[in-house]
Amino acid sequence: MCGRFALTASPEEVRALLQYLDQPNFPPRYNIAPTQPIAIVRQDHGKRRFALVRWGLVPGWVKDPASFTLLINARSETAAEKPSFRTAMRHRRCLIPASGFYEWKRPDGGPKQPYWIRPKDGGLVAFAGLWEEWADPDGGEIETGAILTIEANRTVGEIHNRMPVVIAPEDFDDWLDVTNVTAKEAAKIVKPAPEDLFEAIPVSTRVNSARDDDPGLQEPVDVAAVETQAPRPAPKKAQKPAKKGGGQLDLF
Repeated sequence: MCGRFALTASPEEVRALLQYLDQPNFPPRYNIAPTQPIAIVRQDHGKRRFALVRWGLVPGWVKDPASFTLLINARSETAAEKPSFRTAMRHRRCLIPASGFYEWKRPDGGPKQPYWIRPKDGGLVAFAGLWEEWADPDGGEIETGAILTIEANRTVGEIHNRMPVVIAPEDFDDWLDVTNVTAKEAAKIVKPAPEDLFEAIPVSTRVNSARDDDPGLQEPVDVAAVETQAPRPAPKKAQKPAKKGGGQLDLF
């Protein structure tokens, strides 16, 4: 699965890769967590547009999001058939820009060790994503999203058996084109990332807390030293997201 990722590139770098019309300004994020806003790019009337959605997909048929399981990931192998994802897979595919992601490995008998998994050559990748719009009886709306995952390649598989789906730039158009490219056709784009794309760096357990969001989270650490760190208090429960119209999603 993918439970944390980062987007630390400048707005200009993100726009250069994904070629959307908008010119949003946003700060670097080093520890993006579920329920927080995430940047997505989707196609609207044939044009790529930037948007913010809440991380944790809520299908339109859900009656009460507060009692619905948080869907931060969707298994790419079954997304086209699962009731929670099949409509989005057909009609609401998107790209999620990322500078990398975090994953945890549990050594034999030891605590989980976080790793920062990033492109070896730096730069950005685009995760395959799905988005949905949910409306309450009073007319309020929220847009939400999830990251598609796939069986990990050998590099990431040393840490975890799943990883985010990375869409290659040459496949951006087909992935986003929900009008002319069916879910079945789009599924053929989905595959594990090339073996030489990522590198995994052990980092501090500070990343476990969503309250920490700074460049130091991505600094390499000595694994033995990390295991001796005192545990931090558990983060507070995330607040229920504001409904559309009741407060704009904000990356700050």
